[in-house]
Amino acid sequence: MFKFIPLLLLFSANVFGANKYVERLATEVYQDAQLQGVVDYELLVDGVEAYMAEGFGSNPNLVLIDYSLPSNERRFYVINLLDKRLVYHTYTTHGIASGKGPYAERFSNKVNSRQTSLGVFKTAETYYGKYGYSLRLDGLSQGLNDNARKRAIVIHGANYASPSFLAQNNFLGWSWGCPALPPEKNREIIDLIKGGSIILASTGSPQSGLLAKAK
Repeated sequence: MFKFIPLLLLFSANVFGANKYVERLATEVYQDAQLQGVVDYELLVDGVEAYMAEGFGSNPNLVLIDYSLPSNERRFYVINLLDKRLVYHTYTTHGIASGKGPYAERFSNKVNSRQTSLGVFKTAETYYGKYGYSLRLDGLSQGLNDNARKRAIVIHGANYASPSFLAQNNFLGWSWGCPALPPEKNREIIDLIKGGSIILASTGSPQSGLLAKAK
């Protein structure tokens, strides 16, 4: 618990100027983790804001998914806000109905839409399912992803999310809306972020609407 004190103190001052402290932490992380040219700075700011708004939870790892990037680029980031370092940077899929190509172009919160959802999520419990070791997600953005449980939007490994699939097909395959990961990284990433990490799935557009709906 004690290692969270610096972040908690930062959050306690949040009521006196949220933007100031979000920017401060985001800038420190961006510089110390050497994220220039790797992560979009504004996306990181939005992610830190979402993380702080949720009161930090029990996990210092922030997950960013940048759906402005194609699936043949690494667009899934795990950033430790306490240690200020990039822990994982890997590939992830989007839903088949979001775009049958490398880009996700359509997004939905509807059951059976087979589209990706945007917004703020919190990681929950693990389980074993069709794709093996998987991680359930709770959608925190009202009207955008709060059907995540009903839709079974989870993190899992999939062969169609692997570098070998990418090498043969030029972009990843598609899920039914889940951010699937390369199988060889799936378990270690899930074990790192399970139980309270914040995830921000974004298109790189202004995210004020996504964050407002998560509050």
